Amino acid sequence: MNKGLLFVILIIIFLSAAVWLFERRRISAKEIAVISVLAGIAALGRVPFAVIPSAQPTTFIVIVSGYVFGCTAGLWVGMIAAVVSNMFLGQGPWTIMQMFSWGVCGLSAGILGKIFPQVSKKGLIIFGFAWGYFFGWIMNLWYWLSFVYPLNWSTWLAAYAASFWFDTVHAVTNVLFLLILGKDFIKILQRFKQKLSFEHSVA
Repeated sequence: MNKGLLFVILIIIFLSAAVWLFERRRISAKEIAVISVLAGIAALGRVPFAVIPSAQPTTFIVIVSGYVFGCTAGLWVGMIAAVVSNMFLGQGPWTIMQMFSWGVCGLSAGILGKIFPQVSKKGLIIFGFAWGYFFGWIMNLWYWLSFVYPLNWSTWLAAYAASFWFDTVHAVTNVLFLLILGKDFIKILQRFKQKLSFEHSVA
């Protein structure tokens, strides 16, 4: 079996498991609404920046969503944002990989929020900078396994070297958004989360 196809199948299994676990989990209509709104913002935020290759405000929204609302929300905001934004920018086999990459980004942001609930701006920026490269590396791995022959260290290095500047733009974009808007955006979302929790406890 083609290694690229096997890799995609594993990703599809992961995404299917995420859907299955989400459907089994008790979740309120308000939580679904929050995830939908944040995913919509993340998706639409990507469209005007499409003229700048790899400038991805989507990653910023996914990170703060996962950090504030947790792993499940971050995972779903990332996955939905990829599908919705590609309705404007073009669907293709890369959509599944983008769903996975942004989904895992949001998932890891949720883990960060649990471990460091009061993360510093510097820590948040380092996290966002790293994900600028992680996102590209995941996409590169899929591209290398699916479209490059032969599969060896030379072609692997060439594939990753070719995307270095694009990944750097993505990382720097994340830093700028988190530096300028990160803490304020998180505070807004945290207040909204507290309001939802209060309304839920009263109900």
